[in-house]
Amino acid sequence: MIRTAVTSDLAQIMEIVESSKLDMHSYGNFQWNEGYPLEEDFIKDITEGTLYVYDIKGIIAGLICINRDEAEEYKSVNWSMTKEAFIIHRLAVNNNFRGQGVGYKLINHANAICIENNISYLKTDTNSLNIKAQGLLKKCGYTFVGKTSLSGHEGVFYCYDKVLRNMIP
Repeated sequence: MIRTAVTSDLAQIMEIVESSKLDMHSYGNFQWNEGYPLEEDFIKDITEGTLYVYDIKGIIAGLICINRDEAEEYKSVNWSMTKEAFIIHRLAVNNNFRGQGVGYKLINHANAICIENNISYLKTDTNSLNIKAQGLLKKCGYTFVGKTSLSGHEGVFYCYDKVLRNMIP
């Protein structure tokens, strides 16, 4: 089940993050590194109630942050809409659960968060080298809308968005 993360999840979350970093680095993607994401980022997400985990019998299979925090650099992107949006950040899947639809379910959980909050628009970004995330976003109905750079991060980032058509009046 997908639920809001709690502080006691932090150790498992950080294990998933560290193994995700190793995986990303294995193909030259340094989107996540020693400076990001940090434990403090996840503590903030938990405190704000914006971090969700896919919990399978006490084991965290994956995690995702869904909030309204847009990077300043998003202003330079030609997004599909100008309306208020939820932003997806910090998605990671436990190595033991890869290939089982966990990422797909977490990204689609963002739709439910939107519906609960009467918001019909989602945005996210990923490093241009993160082919896995790009494929997942496309599978979940996201559209590539442009490129940007992000302060403090190496490389080019691809921006994606999704309009929940069934919510537009």
